[in-house]
Amino acid sequence: MLLVGVILLIIGLLTGIAILWTIGIVLVVVGAVLWILGSVGHAVGGRRHYW
Repeated sequence: MLLVGVILLIIGLLTGIAILWTIGIVLVVVGAVLWILGSVGHAVGGRRHYW
């Protein structure tokens, strides 16, 4: 999710499409939260680790 968010951020920045920029920011934030929760040991979506 982090990788897709970063890719959308880059595409949105290069093309000037604001919706891609916004979706990219949201995906990066959600991916970072899930990654942090998974790394501290909380189950995310029924899984012990989230990659």
